Amino acid sequence: MRLPCRSLISLRRLSDVFSAAGVRRGVCGATMRLVQFCRHGDERGVRVGVEQAGGQGIIDLKTFDPSMPTTMREFLETGERGIECAQRALTSGQCVVSRSEVKLLSPVTGPDKVVCVGMNYRDHCLEQNAPIPKEPIIFSKFPSSITGPFDDITLPAESQEVDWEVELAFVIGRKGKHIKEEDALSYVAGFTVANDVSARDWQMKRNGKQWLLGKTFDTFCPLGPALVTTDTIKDVHNLAVRCLVNGGVVQDSNTNQMIFKTEKLVAWVSQFVTLYPGDVFLTGTPPGVGVFRNPPVFLKKGDVVECQIDEIGSIRNTVV
Repeated sequence: MRLPCRSLISLRRLSDVFSAAGVRRGVCGATMRLVQFCRHGDERGVRVGVEQAGGQGIIDLKTFDPSMPTTMREFLETGERGIECAQRALTSGQCVVSRSEVKLLSPVTGPDKVVCVGMNYRDHCLEQNAPIPKEPIIFSKFPSSITGPFDDITLPAESQEVDWEVELAFVIGRKGKHIKEEDALSYVAGFTVANDVSARDWQMKRNGKQWLLGKTFDTFCPLGPALVTTDTIKDVHNLAVRCLVNGGVVQDSNTNQMIFKTEKLVAWVSQFVTLYPGDVFLTGTPPGVGVFRNPPVFLKKGDVVECQIDEIGSIRNTVV
């Protein structure tokens, strides 16, 4: 039987799941929630897993297939082979570990780089009477600032003005340089939640007002709880974003306020540096941060900060 042209076009589109031409799909081309975890009492035993629907449990990919690596960065480097393995494991329902037996780690640890974007929400610019940027404002955190979705945030003795910033984050899934905007999503493995914890005194008053030191103290980049693959989310640029401190809402916005979307950020940054699997992007924060309150409010020991993004999840960190 001869297929109509429309059907042939659809088949061709399906074959592009893992190609750069599949611009509407991420590098995974699948619907999954990937995690890094360890068993309680064995924090060096890092594993990559896939969450079962409804949070029933986590499938240990290394147990399911001993050829699989034990870290997310290495897993992403396997490309299509790793994703196909994760899909088979999820379908099989085998090698399940109970959630009560594990500690969730940051979905990615030890990335080559953590790329951050400043002033990327329209409502955040309005909050501080700042002009809308014409180009992405890029800075970085050191990878050592990354901590888990439920780990503590440590107040450094060197700062008295530590602030919260809920952010949508995404993770690069394959190597690329000079990536075209129309191809950019095919380089994205998935999305997660971040808190761009910031020492405002170091960011705004000291060290020549350069941002790096104020942004990169240890534990200043909680990430998690999962790496949600691109195809899992209907529209990543239309998600509610919230931050709560001690149960009270301090930030409440939507990713539709982002000035530079995911595709633009990938294309822009890849002009300057090669992107590698596991690279983390923090895409900016909405209004409601402590420094612009009247009077300013900063985190103190005992505070609990919860960052939430619809369809992705929430992270909850206690300040110590």
